[in-house]
Amino acid sequence: MDAFIGIKKSQLEEVATILSKILADEFVLYTKTRNAHWNVEGLDFYNKHLFFETQYKELDQIIDNVAERIRTLGHYPPAKLKDYLQLTHLTEESRQKNDSVGFIKELLTDHESILLHLRENINNFAAILKDSGTSDYITGLMETHEKMAWMLRAHLK
Repeated sequence: MDAFIGIKKSQLEEVATILSKILADEFVLYTKTRNAHWNVEGLDFYNKHLFFETQYKELDQIIDNVAERIRTLGHYPPAKLKDYLQLTHLTEESRQKNDSVGFIKELLTDHESILLHLRENINNFAAILKDSGTSDYITGLMETHEKMAWMLRAHLK
């Protein structure tokens, strides 16, 4: 059944397409953060193991919320790993060393990349696609990523 929420069907489809790319980014970042949690090594292992756990749990909630936003708009979110890898603009890294600084720098780069993508779409959702609800949602998501990036950045000082 179509969602009749005051937004044209074509605009809802475009919003859902953009949100699907955001969902893919979030899922890839979640997986990379899980990897850091599982594989970090070094003298700061325990501290960083717990820190990465906090971050991946937050990303897990984000993933669910983005997927539910897509459903709210009457579309189905992608749910296959191959789809996420095709939709994301993030890359998978292979590393030689599992040190916390390397993981933190990589995750920080990804958060900042997502932030830029979110910021680019805020006005697009509201002004062009006439979806102030998604624009507002993405603004909140951007603020969450800003805080997560700050937490990562603080470990590099």
